[in-house]
Amino acid sequence: MTHLRPRRRGRTRWLVAAVVLVVVLGTGSVVLLTRVSSATPVKEAAPPAVETAEVVKTDLSDEEEADGTLGYGDESVVQGRKPGTITSLPDAGATLTRCKPVYGVDAKPVPLFYGTLPFYRDLATGADDGADVKQLEENLKACGFGGFGTPDKKFTAATAAALKKWQKSLGLEQTGAFGQGDVVLAAGELRVSALAAKPGAPAQGEILKTTGTVRSVQVKLDAAKQGLAQQGAKASVTINGKTTQGTITDVGRTAVEGKDAAGQDDGKPKITVTVRLDDPAAGGSLDSAPAAVRFTKDVRQGVLAVPVGALLALAEGGYAVEVDENGQRRLIAVQTGLFSGGKVEVSGSGLTAGMRVVTTS
Repeated sequence: MTHLRPRRRGRTRWLVAAVVLVVVLGTGSVVLLTRVSSATPVKEAAPPAVETAEVVKTDLSDEEEADGTLGYGDESVVQGRKPGTITSLPDAGATLTRCKPVYGVDAKPVPLFYGTLPFYRDLATGADDGADVKQLEENLKACGFGGFGTPDKKFTAATAAALKKWQKSLGLEQTGAFGQGDVVLAAGELRVSALAAKPGAPAQGEILKTTGTVRSVQVKLDAAKQGLAQQGAKASVTINGKTTQGTITDVGRTAVEGKDAAGQDDGKPKITVTVRLDDPAAGGSLDSAPAAVRFTKDVRQGVLAVPVGALLALAEGGYAVEVDENGQRRLIAVQTGLFSGGKVEVSGSGLTAGMRVVTTS
């Protein structure tokens, strides 16, 4: 059996074998030698108390932290397309929903419709079939104005009739035709982040700025570390000293120039990763706040782990742990794996969960 020799924690035991007393008197000297007889019991000094820790079977994960910002996401600009004069605006911070007015032009409301295809033409009876017609009918039906059956790409007389009813409800001229600037289009609910115009200003131009309605954390992650973030995966988020869980909802695929704290290019392209808080209340009441996000790089399940301070470097190379069994100690050579949170994954012949090992921490 190879003898394991640790490079630290040497424990020296002192045995007093003899006491020599030299007495010097005047010019002579007397040497007295007292020998401890073999029959006299010798008491060894008690070994110093040591700290021990239990070998546990647990899951370990390797994480990497990145800085982020809690907020409502990137802003989008609402451009007015309807000619006239702005007569009403929403409040900053207001939530805008489908069918409800976003702003007013010439004392008439411009409501919100949901969709992703911009209304790129006016629509009326005789219009060519198109996906924009279906999008219009979907919104009319959601606002309570149907009669044309299942929304499709055909603009029919029933579509025009539904439009007239919708226009009447808004106090608009009942033409049965739809103009490109009659609504604001967005993928879903909006939150007003800032007003860019005032009542009395021309309605064709920048009206206001909006964001999403759900707060999330956005991280500018080094593009080289894109593999850390997987859509749908969990991430740990710390805001104002409180840690909560989040879900990665979007991983950017376009890298942009990274900036350092001074706003200078740091030479590292970045992607934007969005993390939604599983508990929205965990972000507190602030609209914006710095956050730290920890992405999991590796997970080891059901492994043996000890504090890092339990590792002993061996003179012949490698590591061991010193097992304490009711005051009796022995070394077990171990192989190390993942280091995480002050613990280290270990494996070795004879090492089992529940044993206690000597540690410095």
